[in-house]
Amino acid sequence: MREVRMALLEADVHYSVVKSFTQRVKARAVGHEVSKALNPSQQVIKIVNDELIATLGEPGSLNLKGERPYVIMLVGLQGSGKTTAAAKLAKFLRSQGERVLLAAADPYRPAAVQQLQTLGEQINVPVFYKENVSPPKLAEEAYKSARKGGSSVMILDTAGRSQMDTALMEELGAIKKKVTITETLLVVDAMIGQESVNIAQGFRQELPVSGLFMTKIDGDARGGAAISIREVTGVPIKFLGVGEGVEAIEVYNPDRLASRILGMGDILGLIEKAETSFDQEQAQAQAEKILKGEFTLEDFAKQLKQVRKMGSFGQVMEMLPGQMGQAARQIDPQAAEDQFKQVEAVINSMTVEERRHPKILNASRRRRIARGSGLEVQMVNQVIKNFRETQRLMKTLQKSGGRGLGRLI
Repeated sequence: MREVRMALLEADVHYSVVKSFTQRVKARAVGHEVSKALNPSQQVIKIVNDELIATLGEPGSLNLKGERPYVIMLVGLQGSGKTTAAAKLAKFLRSQGERVLLAAADPYRPAAVQQLQTLGEQINVPVFYKENVSPPKLAEEAYKSARKGGSSVMILDTAGRSQMDTALMEELGAIKKKVTITETLLVVDAMIGQESVNIAQGFRQELPVSGLFMTKIDGDARGGAAISIREVTGVPIKFLGVGEGVEAIEVYNPDRLASRILGMGDILGLIEKAETSFDQEQAQAQAEKILKGEFTLEDFAKQLKQVRKMGSFGQVMEMLPGQMGQAARQIDPQAAEDQFKQVEAVINSMTVEERRHPKILNASRRRRIARGSGLEVQMVNQVIKNFRETQRLMKTLQKSGGRGLGRLI
């Protein structure tokens, strides 16, 4: 239990939550809940996992009911990632078939409006904004525009402050008087750890917060703030921001978050990332090329680009389970990330002809590629060597009809 307590404190879980959590686990561990199928250490891990899931609470879904357009207001302090969270949520809802309008109601932070407009262009979602209009009035006009334009959801990116104050709460209250709010999501930075509990409690006392959007959950804290906030406030967590990109959003799942916290991986999350990042038709075409032994460096470059969409090497490694995850986590994620970039630089410095026919890569071509990528010739040679070994492996699998693939995996 001392190890469990230290692990939770290192994950930046609030000390009062750690104390009550370990007491519950201890009570169950010394009680009558004993399974003959598990040894003592497995039994404790199971109890800890079960209690973590119970503490993290049931996932809360968006309550999109009533008259359209539904209004989702994002609130929080400056620096919590509200603007990026608004774009992530807009992209997610668009993928669910909703017609979304983003409203920029933060005229105070420099470049806040421009940031939202840039993100809106990136995800092909319109952004409503008017200069010299107060946030409550802007929210009202944005709502009218959403109704007129046939939008089903309006996401309101509100202003934040460096700390909670009367002016901030009065402005948010004024917005609520102008527009009927369907959901009020509090955006909290998971990296601030225990302080996130005080922020969540403060907002909840002033506003009817309906859910939490935890950002930067992929950081070192690994979800400690999520446990603390859920336990202390009781507000359901609805979304997690798991990276910087607009696609880096997850619907909250307590089972998967508990697995991450315990270092058990998140294979379901990894599969979902792959499904959203990979072009299925392109993947099918490349698979057929591999089976025919026609896989080229051009195909490899396309695959590498799709893998990169899944996030950083470190993020992907965190999601791998069991021994595979443990082995992967021994690798320095920054070193692996740098190597990915070097391979990309080498392939990008080749001509289309060279990618399709690597056999033509003589010494002078390799020197030119090295200069173009800013790397040594040895690195170019290593990339080509690794590619040829992969080609040979594919041909061997093709001849054997795929036998032996299971052993390799």
